[in-house]
Amino acid sequence: MDRLDNTIRPYAWGSPTAIPHLLGTEPSGQPQAEMWMGAHPGAPSRTPRGTLAEVIEAAPERELGAGTVARFGPRLPFLLKILAAGAPLSLQVHPNLQQAQEGYADEERRGIPADAPHRNYKDANHKPELICALTEFDGLCGFRAPAEAADLLAVLAVDSLKPYVDLLHAHPEETALREVLTAILTADREEIAHTVHEAAAACARLGGDHAPYAALAHHYPGDPGVLAAILLNHVRLQPGEALFLGAGIPHAYLDGLGVEIMANSDNVLRCGLTPKHVDVPELLRVVRFEPGDPGVLRPEAGSDGEEVYETPVDEFRLSRYVLAEGAAARDLTLAAPQILLCTAGSVRAGAHDLAPGRSVFVPAGEKAEVSGTGTLFRATVVV
Repeated sequence: MDRLDNTIRPYAWGSPTAIPHLLGTEPSGQPQAEMWMGAHPGAPSRTPRGTLAEVIEAAPERELGAGTVARFGPRLPFLLKILAAGAPLSLQVHPNLQQAQEGYADEERRGIPADAPHRNYKDANHKPELICALTEFDGLCGFRAPAEAADLLAVLAVDSLKPYVDLLHAHPEETALREVLTAILTADREEIAHTVHEAAAACARLGGDHAPYAALAHHYPGDPGVLAAILLNHVRLQPGEALFLGAGIPHAYLDGLGVEIMANSDNVLRCGLTPKHVDVPELLRVVRFEPGDPGVLRPEAGSDGEEVYETPVDEFRLSRYVLAEGAAARDLTLAAPQILLCTAGSVRAGAHDLAPGRSVFVPAGEKAEVSGTGTLFRATVVV
C-alpha cells in the first residue's frame, strides 16, 4: 500500500480556497481546480516506488490483478479526482467507445498532432464519469423537456429568441432540441452575442430559476453556450449526492467541491462556455438529444457499511464508508486495484494515517484494513 503524492491542476475555473481548505493548507491565491489520483500520463500520482504509472508498468498483474489486466489491459482503468469549481467549466459531452475509437483513428490517419487545439480525440477510449458532491454542488446535466426550455426562453421577452421558442414547440422533442442547439451554435457570432447580452440582462432582472444563466453570462459574456445551457437541466447536489454522466450527455459543472471518477480518457467535445475549439459537426454527431430527468444518485447500502454509487460501467466503481468512532476495523481487501481517499476526519489505512484529501493506492490482493473516524471513498473497478 503506497501513500500518494498528487498533482493539483491550476485551471482558471478552479476555486482558490476549496482544495486548500480540505487539505488544511494555506491558499496561494491561485486557482486550484483538480487534484488527480491515478496513473494518467498527464499527471500520475507519485509513490515511494516512483510514479504510479511506472509502478504499474513494471508489474501490471501484480499491481492491478490478473482479472483487471485481462479485461482492461495493463493500465489503471480509472482516474480519481477532487474537483473544485469556483467558476463554470465548459459545456461538454463525451463520446461512446465506438465513436472514440473511430474519431481517434480518423485523426491519426489525418496526421493531426496530439496537442493541436482543434484535435477532438486524444485517445481511443470513452469517458463516462461520476461526480459526488462534498459541498453543495451546482451543475447542468442533460436536456430538459423542450416545452420547459421554451417557457424559460419566452419569458425573457427577447425578440431574437422567438424563433427558438417556436422551434421548441413545433417539432418532436429530439428534433426540436437538435434544431435549436444547431441554430445557436451556427449563428452569426456578432448576432448571437447580442442575443446573449439581452438574454443575460433579462435573466438578471428575473432572478430565481433564471439566475444561473446570468451568472454564466458574467463569466462568458456573449458566449452562445449561455443559451445552450438554458436547454439543460439545472441540478443542485447536496453533499453525498452524485451525478453519472454517460456518453453523449451534455453537462457542465458550475460551482462546488466534489469527488470525481472517470474512465481514463481525455476525450471532450465542447458545446460552449469556453474560448477553446468547438467542432459543431462532430459535437452534433455525438450528442444524445434525449430530454429527461438528470437522475441524481444516492449511495446504496452494501455489505460491511459500504455505500455504493451504482453506475452502468465497469472501468470504475465508487463507494463511501462513514466510519464511526470506536467501530471495529474493516477489511477492504480486493482482488482488484484500489485508491482510498479520506475526505473528512482521520482514517487509518494499513500503516498510513490519512487526513482529509490524503490517499493511498492499494495493489490487487494487498491487505487493506481501515479504521478511524471519518469519511473514506473507495475507487476500484468492476471485474
